[in-house]
Amino acid sequence: MVNCPVCGTPVDDQKIKQQTSMTSGGATETDPKAGTRQFHDGAWYYFDSLACRTKFFAAPDSYAKP
Repeated sequence: MVNCPVCGTPVDDQKIKQQTSMTSGGATETDPKAGTRQFHDGAWYYFDSLACRTKFFAAPDSYAKP
């Protein structure tokens, strides 16, 4: 478990990475209700919602740990 850098809500990083299905083109799909992740400046960040991810990328320096 990790915490969302925006709101501090606990996020199950293993559940976010878990493949739930596959697209017709062969790309893996995950459950968006489990949360989301994004790679930024050399590190993965995990979010409890798309809203928190959007806030993070509007001002990443406000939330990213040095």
